[in-house]
Amino acid sequence: MTTEIFDRLAEACDGRVTLGTSEDAVCGLVPSYVAAPGSEGDVAALLRVADECGLSVTPRGAGTKLHWGPTPRGCELILDMSRFDRVIDHADGDMVVEVEAGCRLDRLSETLAVAGQRLAVDVPRYDDDTHAVGTVGGLIATGHAGPLRLSYGAVRDLLLGVTMVRADGVVARAGGRVVKNVAGYDLGKLLTGSFGTLGVVTSAIFRLHPLPEATAWVAVTTADPAGAARHASALIDSQQVPTTVDMDRPGVTAPITVAASFEGTAEGVAARAVRAAAAVDGKVMVNPVNGHAEHVAAGADSEVVAEPDPGGAATEPLVWHGSWPDSPHGTLVAVTVPPAALPAAMEAVAQAARANDLDVPARGSAVGVIHTAIPPEAEPGTVASFVAALRDRVRGRDGSTVVVHAPDAVRQRVDMWGPVDDGALDLMRRVKNEFDPRHRLSPGRFVGRL
Repeated sequence: MTTEIFDRLAEACDGRVTLGTSEDAVCGLVPSYVAAPGSEGDVAALLRVADECGLSVTPRGAGTKLHWGPTPRGCELILDMSRFDRVIDHADGDMVVEVEAGCRLDRLSETLAVAGQRLAVDVPRYDDDTHAVGTVGGLIATGHAGPLRLSYGAVRDLLLGVTMVRADGVVARAGGRVVKNVAGYDLGKLLTGSFGTLGVVTSAIFRLHPLPEATAWVAVTTADPAGAARHASALIDSQQVPTTVDMDRPGVTAPITVAASFEGTAEGVAARAVRAAAAVDGKVMVNPVNGHAEHVAAGADSEVVAEPDPGGAATEPLVWHGSWPDSPHGTLVAVTVPPAALPAAMEAVAQAARANDLDVPARGSAVGVIHTAIPPEAEPGTVASFVAALRDRVRGRDGSTVVVHAPDAVRQRVDMWGPVDDGALDLMRRVKNEFDPRHRLSPGRFVGRL
């Protein structure tokens, strides 16, 4: 680090720059500088300085997912986007919101809820409820979505427009605030899940959906993945239109719980849930936002297993819904397969675990995503062997296995993203070179160490 670079960075962002400390570290790398821009112009100026001085740059929102992905090849400058925290405009009549990248998702949800609306992306939390709240920028960078994806699509499907700053300091905009406007829409999709390697997002425009008046749940337990698949198919095909369908297996020999949620009016969701439960001999739990527990159908064959919490919070047996089976300190693995292969993938997790003398959970969604977790105290070589065995089993199902995050000792032994087709990797490399030819932005964080 040099005084000249520090002074140039300070000039670019009105003096809001500090030296990095261990608290700013990204996967163990301590940055030389931390700058807090307050405008697109600041971001552009900082990136120009970084480009000219050869600094690698990592954008940071709430910092909740900086431990995800591979260790970057460099991290000299952190762009702290916390000052980009405004909800720029909520056009509730059009069900569209424009929001800055540093806005925390809980604050955005509170703002939208006043108008009875939401951004229908339920980013999973950890089982121990830590590191739960990220920002809009982090949501786009990681592209992670939870069970609501079954009905509303992923982050990229709800993103109507985006403003970003390229590595050379050029501001680019794509899309717009009208739902039917598709101009430049591919740029938003390209940025989603890119881990900050293509540009620094400063604001985004999202399509919104109404908040449901009530939610009802159907839960059924079965002994094996094949039975879980039958129940999940029955729920999806029941004509009751479930909002989410998920599976949870706490351990390799444990039974599997299949749960479906139904959203809408209190009376409507209760009736739909009871009809769906009849198809799987399941149990019904009604969790309305505004009461109305009496709308559970009287005389139904299915059992009401829990009364709604007065505050509308989820209660047993669905405490696991919408969470990763892990804390942020262990190894979290995501398996993605075609939805029809979900039961086979869940069994693949169990087989790989047994082969390595592990007992791991598996939690999946009907969209074809399973998360499994290994505790931080597990021997790193055993974890690496488990990941390799799981990849071998899933690859034959047209699936992929990604290590979302892991302790440093595990990172050194596994390819976090896993193998990628040469043609696909070449395409990603060309895109990276087009957007960031000098590889300044989050170098090494993406597939193939891009």
